[in-house]
Amino acid sequence: MKEINVSVIITTRNEEEHLADCLRSVKNQSYPQDQLEIIVVDNNSTDKTKAIASKFTSQVFNFGPERSAQRNFGISKAGGKYIIYLDADMVLSEDVLSRSVRRCEDKDYAALYIPEKIIGQGFWIKVRDFERSFYNASCIDVVRFIRREAALKIDGFDETLNGPEDWDFDRRVREIGRTGIISACLFHNEGSFTLFRYVAKKRYYARGFGRYIEKWGRGDPIIRKQFGVYYRYLGVFIEKEKWKKIVAHPILTVSMFLLRITVGFVFLYSRYFKP
Repeated sequence: MKEINVSVIITTRNEEEHLADCLRSVKNQSYPQDQLEIIVVDNNSTDKTKAIASKFTSQVFNFGPERSAQRNFGISKAGGKYIIYLDADMVLSEDVLSRSVRRCEDKDYAALYIPEKIIGQGFWIKVRDFERSFYNASCIDVVRFIRREAALKIDGFDETLNGPEDWDFDRRVREIGRTGIISACLFHNEGSFTLFRYVAKKRYYARGFGRYIEKWGRGDPIIRKQFGVYYRYLGVFIEKEKWKKIVAHPILTVSMFLLRITVGFVFLYSRYFKP
């Protein structure tokens, strides 16, 4: 049996709707299957998540209490030279692993960004995908494919954070090594868009922002970008000639800014003014 080169870590909690597609995308990789392993770390699912996972891999574990702890547990079980961490509603295009390994080997990168495409039903999913395309390899994005030795060197994910733990992980990886990006993408299935569910998700992960900001300091330049009005509402969309995409897609652009402003108002209202 060949040595494991890539460990795919998938964290789950009641993901029976999406998990099979995610796991099939790993099994359909152009990268040799005997050089990769799949590790599913579940957090007390009450549906068929574990049963579905067991059809694809023998490495199915139960661990919690949150995603950062699940990911660290997965890293501790991983035997690969490289790890890639995924959510259950993500699907890999077939060349992600082969291109990632080749890129890291050729360029000696510590980690890689993988372009993310939002998929689902309806016009607003197209708007979300358009918005997400501006974030690739920016400080809004996070590395997903990492040398395991680099992940261990920085002690994995900060388990005191829930939500921005991947931003924090990304920053600490970049402090110890070079990062790059590949052209192959992963697909993030957001289903059918509803404003209520979208805001609820944002609110859930926003609960950890205070701890993250405190850790790095409000004056930190990356913190100021990630939470500053200018960069989040304008800068990230026009830097590095990305403004050309804005000009080329006026309907998506207007809709994107309308969505961002609406979500901002709804979030503030629900947090500060709702009885």
